[in-house]
Amino acid sequence: MSEVDANLAPFLSDDEIDERLQQRLGRLYARQRLGIERDHEAQVFGHGLNFFHIENLLYSGVAITALLKVCGLYRRGRRNAERVSVRANEIVSPRLPAAFDQFTILHLSDLHTEMSQAALERVVELVQALEFDVCVLTGDYRAKTHGPIRACLADLARVRASLREPVYGVLGNHDTIRMAPDLEQMGVRMLLNECVAIERGDDRIHLAGVDDAHFYRVDNIEKAAAHIPHEDFSILLSHTPEIYRQAAYAGFDLLLSGHTHGGQICLPGGLPITLDSELPRAFGAGAWTYGGMAGYTSAGAGSCIVPVRFNCPPEITLHRLRCAARVGQ
Repeated sequence: MSEVDANLAPFLSDDEIDERLQQRLGRLYARQRLGIERDHEAQVFGHGLNFFHIENLLYSGVAITALLKVCGLYRRGRRNAERVSVRANEIVSPRLPAAFDQFTILHLSDLHTEMSQAALERVVELVQALEFDVCVLTGDYRAKTHGPIRACLADLARVRASLREPVYGVLGNHDTIRMAPDLEQMGVRMLLNECVAIERGDDRIHLAGVDDAHFYRVDNIEKAAAHIPHEDFSILLSHTPEIYRQAAYAGFDLLLSGHTHGGQICLPGGLPITLDSELPRAFGAGAWTYGGMAGYTSAGAGSCIVPVRFNCPPEITLHRLRCAARVGQ
């Protein structure tokens, strides 16, 4: 079976998902994780890091769409949302091993696949032409925060088929843990408060990932970082950048995240009306630093609630790691 055929294989049944989750997470934690989702998945007020969750509000998309149409802005916003582009970001660190100089990470975030097929097609087209060493997915794969997942999984299988290995991912606040077994069957290694080592010769770096920290609050940085030696260079994947303090104090060198969409609907100059997050505005999109940790918040490739963007282009990102001693060579 070819790689593409394997990625498009039939999805798992509900019983198979339950069995694999228990094998993957342990029976007790699997039950706890699924129970948290059932209790909170469509909650509008309370829970999570912020109080109000507009993405869970019934008819919010209808209201925003109607307003944009009245203002004559809806079509322009849709066209903007379909124009996904590639952004480049360089991260220089004196802690990076020389063997990893020029190591390149493809970063996809907030695909929200069902919102815009045109944007999804653009992502598939772009990634096929890119050179990278590893791909990371930082969550929010589906459009809604609850309900069926098969359409989203079918779209993700098409994206995965266009990517070279290895591919790692974490879940976002729009995602259910029930997606994880199918994603892993496609060849996406989900990091659920876990870490992997990436080796080049005698050198290595560490890639850790936490479960959703924004809404379900099931992240565990201590567990994810437990086996990372303090002297080694380490990267944390989190759907939301809101855990930047915890990540920096845990000793991570780089935090890659998404969630904010860069605001998605911004005023001229890229000023976001809201970031739906509890964090400094400067951390809402693009590169930033906190203490000794570098960070990057992707504006995302997709759109949330309404498939429009204003003054906030959608993106996929190529991060190039540079060893400080080799910059300029």
